[in-house]
Amino acid sequence: MLREELIFVGTCDIAGHVRGKSFPARDLEARRRKGVGWTHSNLMQTAFGPIWDTPFGTAGDLMIVPDPKAEVRVDFADATAPEHFFLGDIRNTDGSPWECCPREFLRRGVAALAEAGGLHLIAAFEQEFVYTGNEERPGDAYSLGAFRRQGVFGECFVAALRAAGVAPDSFLAEYGARQFEVTVAPAAALVAADQAVITREMARGAAQRLGHRAVFSPMPAADGVGNGVHIHMSLREATGRPVTYDAAGPMGLAVPAQQFCAGVLQHLPAIAAITAPSPVSYLRLTPNRWAPTMVDIVRQDRGAALRVCPVFATTEPEEIGRQFNFEFRVCDGAASPYLALGAVLFAGADGLRRKLALPAGHGAPHALPRSLGEALKAMEASDAVRGWFGPVFLEAYLRHKRSELAYTEDFAVTELCHRYGEIY
Repeated sequence: MLREELIFVGTCDIAGHVRGKSFPARDLEARRRKGVGWTHSNLMQTAFGPIWDTPFGTAGDLMIVPDPKAEVRVDFADATAPEHFFLGDIRNTDGSPWECCPREFLRRGVAALAEAGGLHLIAAFEQEFVYTGNEERPGDAYSLGAFRRQGVFGECFVAALRAAGVAPDSFLAEYGARQFEVTVAPAAALVAADQAVITREMARGAAQRLGHRAVFSPMPAADGVGNGVHIHMSLREATGRPVTYDAAGPMGLAVPAQQFCAGVLQHLPAIAAITAPSPVSYLRLTPNRWAPTMVDIVRQDRGAALRVCPVFATTEPEEIGRQFNFEFRVCDGAASPYLALGAVLFAGADGLRRKLALPAGHGAPHALPRSLGEALKAMEASDAVRGWFGPVFLEAYLRHKRSELAYTEDFAVTELCHRYGEIY
């Protein structure tokens, strides 16, 4: 059959979907400069597809320009078209960054951390999903049986990750029905977010070629276990020296890490609208679901919003410092990794800049928002978040998410979970 290879270029948008356009592979050199045409209101496409509200109207032109460092080409060697795509930046037609570009938002967060403390962040995304090709059986949590019955999916998925330039760390059967978890090696913030997007798409690509789906919805079934995205983080000086660990600090956290985490906790009610950005996100963030419900930081507790993680198989201070990390757990697969990690970075940078202290531990911590609507109110009321986004991007984000809320407000819980399972 006669074929000509196509390349897709896109970005992971407000809805957490990768959207863009494709072009003939032979035109790549020209497209490296001018990218593909885009328009402002494309950002307002909801998770379900339609644009229900937009501040931009029908006017304006932009371009999505491929980042040569974020190219993926994976041939599954099964006669299907290769997965060939670039992640890129949304730019104005003169080449300058567009103020609402998700990747640019993360870059600004990286710059805020450097300005606040001369630091940079190393991150790794741990992502949970449901593989529909696995039979659901009682007692399958973490079992060899569940791992066995997924067949070759895991091998195809891991091979695709490696071919895409992502270093796989682990793949396992998780606690929920047909649920799996994947982790990849840590990387600098923008690369880590790119790799989080690539990981999702390689899972979907491998599953599709086997006739099934990888579902990253935060709550695939109303009576089930949610899918979380846990962001592991550590801080480094410009030289690369780890500065997260101090044996004498509370929970082993060095002063910069304490201040960073304090900033995240202070802004968490507002940034939850970015990291847990769907109505079903808040079905997951409820008691007895192994998910956070409070604004807290706890050592080695998987119910905490911020979890200080363990160090394995070493007593050497240098190796402990290298391994030591904390984990942000109020996140899921409906979030754009760029916006989620960017929001955490901005919040942490504010903690460093203001030298915030961790909560003293007296009294119960505050509860997380109980709904997306509640989180959006906190986001809108935050002067800090307004400064991070800018007025145009903030208005676009709030209108996007409130239109999604309006569309789904009359869905019963089971229907809500079903619909989000279809789109994520």
